[in-house]
Amino acid sequence: MGSCAGKRDRAERRPGLLLFLLPLFCPALGDQIRYRIPEEMPKGSVVGNLAKDLGFSVQELPTRKLRVSSEKPYFTVSAESGDLLVSSRLDREEICGKNPTCALEFEAVAENPLNFYHVNVEIEDINDHTPKFTQNAFELQISESAQPGTRFILGSAHDADIGSNTLQSYQLSLSDHFSLTNKEKSDGSKYPELVLKTPLDREKQKSYHLTLTALDFGTPPLSSTAQIRVLVTDANDNAPVFSQDVYRVRLSENVYPGTTVLQVTATDKDEGVNAEITFSFSEASQITQFDLNSSTGEITVLNTLDFEEVKEYSIILEARDGGGMIAQCTVEVEVIDENDNVPEVIFQSLPNLIMEDAELGTHIALLKVRDKDSKHNGEVTCKLEGDVPFKILTSSRNTYKLVTDAVLDREQNPEYNITITATDRGKPPLSSSSSISLHVGDVNDNAPVFSQASYVVYVSENNSPGASISQVSASDPDLGPNGQVSYSIVASDLEPRELSSYVSVSAQSGVVFAQRAFDHEQLRAFELTLQARDHGSPALSANVSLRVLVSDRNDNAPRVLYPVLGSDGSALFDMVPRAAEPGYLVTKVVAVDADSGHNAWLSYHVLQASEPGLFSLGLRTGEVRTARALGDRDAARQRLLVAVRDGGQPPLSATATLHLVFADSLQEVLPDITDRPEPSNPQAELQFYLVVALALISVLFLLAVILAIALRLRRSSSPAAWSCFQPGLCVKSGPVVPPNYSEGTLPYSYNLCVAHTGKTEFNFLKCSEQLSSGQDILCGDSSGALFPLCNSSELTSHQNRPRSGELILLCALLGTLWEVGRGQIRYSVSEETDKGSFVGNISKDLGLEPRELAKHGVRIVSRGRTQLFALNPRSGSLVTAGRIDREELCAQSPRCLININILVEDEGKLFGIEIEIIDINDNNPKFQVEDLEVKINEIAVPGARYPLPEAVDPDVGVNSLQSYQLSPSHHFSLDVQTGDDGAITPELVLERALDREEEAAHHLVLTASDGGEPRRSSTVRIHVTVLDTNDNAPVFAQPIYRVKVLENVPPGTRLLTVTASDPDEGTNGKVAYKFRKMNDKQSPLFQLNENTGEISIAKSLDYEECSFYEMEIQAEDVGALLGRTKLLISVEDVNDNRPEVIITSLFSPVLENSLPGTVVAFLSVHDRDSGKNGHVVCYTRDNLPFKLEKSIDNYYRLVTWKYLDRENVSIYNITVMASDLGTPPLSTETHITLHVADINDNPPTFPHASYSAYILENNLRGGSIFSLTAHDPDSQENAQVTYSVTENTLHGAPLSSYISINSDTGVLYALQSFDYEQIRDVQLLVTASDSGDPPLSSNVSLSLFVLDQNDNAPEILYPALPTDGSTGVELAPRSAEPGYLVTKVVAVDRDSGQNAWLSYRLLKASEPGLFTVGLHTGEVRTARALLDRDALKQSLVVAVQDHGQPPLSATVTLTVAVADSIPEVLAELGNLKPSVDPDDSGLTLYLVVAVAAVSCVFLAFVVVLLGLRLRRWHKSRLLQDSGGRLAGAPTSHLVGVEEVQAFLQTYSHEVSLTADSRKSHLIFPQPNYADTLISQESCEKNGSLLTSIDFHECRNEADHGQAKADRSRGQEIKTILANVVKPCLY
Repeated sequence: MGSCAGKRDRAERRPGLLLFLLPLFCPALGDQIRYRIPEEMPKGSVVGNLAKDLGFSVQELPTRKLRVSSEKPYFTVSAESGDLLVSSRLDREEICGKNPTCALEFEAVAENPLNFYHVNVEIEDINDHTPKFTQNAFELQISESAQPGTRFILGSAHDADIGSNTLQSYQLSLSDHFSLTNKEKSDGSKYPELVLKTPLDREKQKSYHLTLTALDFGTPPLSSTAQIRVLVTDANDNAPVFSQDVYRVRLSENVYPGTTVLQVTATDKDEGVNAEITFSFSEASQITQFDLNSSTGEITVLNTLDFEEVKEYSIILEARDGGGMIAQCTVEVEVIDENDNVPEVIFQSLPNLIMEDAELGTHIALLKVRDKDSKHNGEVTCKLEGDVPFKILTSSRNTYKLVTDAVLDREQNPEYNITITATDRGKPPLSSSSSISLHVGDVNDNAPVFSQASYVVYVSENNSPGASISQVSASDPDLGPNGQVSYSIVASDLEPRELSSYVSVSAQSGVVFAQRAFDHEQLRAFELTLQARDHGSPALSANVSLRVLVSDRNDNAPRVLYPVLGSDGSALFDMVPRAAEPGYLVTKVVAVDADSGHNAWLSYHVLQASEPGLFSLGLRTGEVRTARALGDRDAARQRLLVAVRDGGQPPLSATATLHLVFADSLQEVLPDITDRPEPSNPQAELQFYLVVALALISVLFLLAVILAIALRLRRSSSPAAWSCFQPGLCVKSGPVVPPNYSEGTLPYSYNLCVAHTGKTEFNFLKCSEQLSSGQDILCGDSSGALFPLCNSSELTSHQNRPRSGELILLCALLGTLWEVGRGQIRYSVSEETDKGSFVGNISKDLGLEPRELAKHGVRIVSRGRTQLFALNPRSGSLVTAGRIDREELCAQSPRCLININILVEDEGKLFGIEIEIIDINDNNPKFQVEDLEVKINEIAVPGARYPLPEAVDPDVGVNSLQSYQLSPSHHFSLDVQTGDDGAITPELVLERALDREEEAAHHLVLTASDGGEPRRSSTVRIHVTVLDTNDNAPVFAQPIYRVKVLENVPPGTRLLTVTASDPDEGTNGKVAYKFRKMNDKQSPLFQLNENTGEISIAKSLDYEECSFYEMEIQAEDVGALLGRTKLLISVEDVNDNRPEVIITSLFSPVLENSLPGTVVAFLSVHDRDSGKNGHVVCYTRDNLPFKLEKSIDNYYRLVTWKYLDRENVSIYNITVMASDLGTPPLSTETHITLHVADINDNPPTFPHASYSAYILENNLRGGSIFSLTAHDPDSQENAQVTYSVTENTLHGAPLSSYISINSDTGVLYALQSFDYEQIRDVQLLVTASDSGDPPLSSNVSLSLFVLDQNDNAPEILYPALPTDGSTGVELAPRSAEPGYLVTKVVAVDRDSGQNAWLSYRLLKASEPGLFTVGLHTGEVRTARALLDRDALKQSLVVAVQDHGQPPLSATVTLTVAVADSIPEVLAELGNLKPSVDPDDSGLTLYLVVAVAAVSCVFLAFVVVLLGLRLRRWHKSRLLQDSGGRLAGAPTSHLVGVEEVQAFLQTYSHEVSLTADSRKSHLIFPQPNYADTLISQESCEKNGSLLTSIDFHECRNEADHGQAKADRSRGQEIKTILANVVKPCLY
């Protein structure tokens, strides 16, 4: 029981009158007011009149607002009477616990003014709690061997009351064996002890039931009871007994680990711990396949069984009770075979990578499956898991191929996890899976893809060369070089040669660079086609378009198109009629700007004027108008200097000078020129006839030429003339010079073999024999072969010689085997003999001499065994070949026989030999263990038997184990049992009772001996441990333990360790610790380790709740013997309570215009600690406009110390820090959220100081043109903005009729359609006002500019139609040179910019090509010099067109009079005569000359043609006369060697190569062969002359023929020339 329940103050109760008089003495006691009340007062009970005690009257209560400020609402103040009332249940035990005094302290708060008062209410205890036991029933175990007078501490009761109301005594029900004694602790608390009066006997009565009563001395007294059950424990005097001596069970090998094999049971007649049986394996270190539950005796499978490894297990179990007595039994487990081997998948070949373009059926991997099972359990099938593009094909037995079954795509799946499942056909079937990761290699099958379908980029003109203007990006899902993208420009709308000078692209990054500065005026936009190409093989590519838009900058000054200087440098002038009214349009300055947008927005200004005020200039139109009527004093010539400025930044300008002349139209000077018909020209008729004559003569000349050619062709088409081109080679028509081959070389130069197969081959081959002169060299017998072909083959025949097999060796072998089977040789030899020891005389037994063994090929033949014997060739004996161990060969078999075979090769005989291995005593009997421990309880009765381990001797017969012997002992003897199989088993017999107190252990030696010679033995040491019974109670080291602990130690901290010792051993000496007599508050705070006695903190301690704890600790052994001690714990205080901050009042929100010092909140600070640990300091963090001021006691107020601004900070998160002065100090943060209320102190503001907006003229009415937005940082209605336009006038009309604004959104609307020519710009003043009180506002200016559209056609100022409707006339002198300025068309356009940029062109002219019109000046100039034939009056139609979209135009008709002066014009109008054009006379001359030239050529052609005909006729006659003389003339008289070489050279030219490099074609022109080389027979053949030449032979034959030609320069060549060349020429 803890000492937290202190002694109650025993002062006498004061009279009730003192309660009412106490408030009268409160002023003398200071600020604190005290009351005393009993606990458990009902809600609403009056504690005292607080208002009266504070000196407040009832009338003051509503204004003072008296209230209670406390952490828990125990009390309230009545607003009507000022009484202090109980507002919730008051439980002294809950509030103060066991403290002797219990008082509640709180503060009373009164406002107006603000004051705090301390109030103390003491709570008195009443008897409202009954003493309670921690448990309604207790169980106490007492050994029957306990002595009378033994005391046992019982569980105590707890009473939450204090003083006389708490627990005072205990009482016990009547009992013959027990009595009760009341004990008192140092803190005055009571606890009971049970005293044993008489000895207990478990056999007579096993338990006793008692009643324990706890009483207090309160009024009325309260009590409670607890039931005590005393159990008498027994002593250990019975050993366990198994239900069976031998357990047998059959178990499948596929059982899972943890499967129950069987459960053995053993019983013990004892009770409690003595009857608790634990099971164990006798040889636990050798049992690895099974596990035994030591409590239940359940045997389970520990590791997987395998029938192939072990088929049967034999296990010895022991059962041991709590007193150490044991019993044994045997468990035999038979394992049943099952299908328990899972198939295995083995990969024999597996590639690291497969390309994604692999064809279907590509071999991927080779795998093999294996199953250790047999028959159907070992038959395995394989399959693929999941949806993969592969399949398995069976290769051979248990071998499979993995091949592709679908198209692979690396981009979709770069890696495949393939799982192959192998399943056998067992029941149930078993399967296994093997997974492989197959990576797919990349091929270049994906083209790059651009991130955008097209690109558009804007570049300002005059950019820096080399700067990047854009970047394109393409991605390729392929890998490596296949996915590496390079960029290039493949197409553009620019010139290919200029493309590289404009832009370039980085091949790696795709960044496009500008190689030069762009000019918006030259190049507005261009488009590129970029290509992204990967580095694969083959490379793939993709294209994308990039459009580059060049934006304009103000880099061009305005250019004045009109007026311009003349070609001679003179200034042009404009005419102004003197009758012009004010506003008369004199001319218009026309200028253009190559820039666009604002940069081309032009304005016109007058810089200088010879007569200021006479003319005005339109700011936007450039129109020059009269500002007033012309006066007589005004000079006839006026000069204006006009500046044209654009709207760019900075602006650029140009100037123009206007020369104006005051004069009326030329109509007043020149009369009207009428149209007159022109006379006809006689020169033209002559030219016509000359052209006709020239055409006729030319036609006649052409016809003559055609006729001559036709006659020539007709004459040459005769058979004699066309004989060279006939299929028959030639046709003889006259006498022929007989060929003479005896002197010439030509027949020996070529051998022409003409076959009849349709193909003629011309081969330069040497002839084998000389041809006769009369032999035809072309038409020889083609059937003869120069190189006869001969095909021969030799056949070789091979004869197979039959072989005959002999069976003599087989017969001899069979005979030998038969002879060996008739008899057998037997030997014997002892084991462990040396190598080479004699076994038997083989040579003697075989009837051979020792030296004949090798001759006859005698040797040992045996299979499947290591050679144990060998033949000695010298002695002919059989000897040992190595160590022979009988036990290794035959184990425990009675006889050990070894069979070998002797082969005599030359006789073909085989002899069997049987060798018996005789055992010797070479093995000692061996125990499995060297030391054995046997545990026997000291209460074991004499005659008890304990099995001992058996020894094993691998020898047989008398050499095996024969007897056991035990070392002498007074307490034990040895008994040897003989089994049915003759095996002997030793048993240890207890002869005398054991006493552990006299001797705790006995050491014995067991000896096992065999009967061999020499005699062998082995020993095992037996350690007999005497087990103890439970006859000693635990004893603590100290009767009382004291410890001090800080209250802030963490849970789990070790306090101390109590120790109790028990002289018993084993489980009887094992002590368990536990708490006794702990109340409900102490139980969760501390934790006791029942095994070690270590006490630790289980839950945090609190000094403020309880500073001292007292408890009892009990130590109990397994025999229920007890020992007790006390534990006293003192808790020391630390600074572990943080200060508490309570917000008493909070005034939120606060206006942002609050004055500094305004109270924002009241705070109360409290710390449960005392001393400096309870002293608290408060402060605020950060730089906030607030500070804390201390009021009274622990109260603070939060006030402002500077002005607030909601627009900067609308919410303040104020952090109040409260820190005590403890070590270490503790602090608390309290966050206060304070909202700042808004006032209207900010006007709306616009983002910009001014605005500019643009609107096209002819806009739609009611359309929005601009939007304005103003922002007000205030909130709610103070930030609600409305918009309005300040009223003004525009061209005499109110501004509101043109423009309106939406008051809520600030959107401006056009109420009328604007005209650029009337209104160029509008200035507005927009006001934004909020809805605060008072409202605030701000203004902003808006400039609205009207943009021009092409809605005005050009207006022609000059020439203007006269008032009488007649056409004006301009003069052009006849002496004017080309380029002479005749007149100028002056036109203006009311539009501006490009819409006012005018161009002039000539639509129609009476004399085309005579005049030209300046494109931009309108100047009419002469294009050539004026001629006499040019008409006096020329009519020109000129069109003037602007550059708007769509363009508008106007036309004017000009009449130009060709004359030097006006009088000349008048004279020529009266006398108009046709003039002769000198060009016409020149043309006539040319035509006459042409007619004469053509006639002469025609005549000369006819004469020449006749002369040639006569000359040819004459030559033909001469040839006919000399034909007979040429046949007999010598060849040397006709032609020289040079002519022959020339002839041969022309003969060999017509050779052409074919596509085949080994063949060529040689064409023989027919005229070269006529009547000479070809005989009549060959001339009649139709064989082709296109022959094939073998160039390998041609070169040699040509050289040979040339040599012959050089040696014989005879008459034959001259004859050939005379008969072959001449006819072809004709």
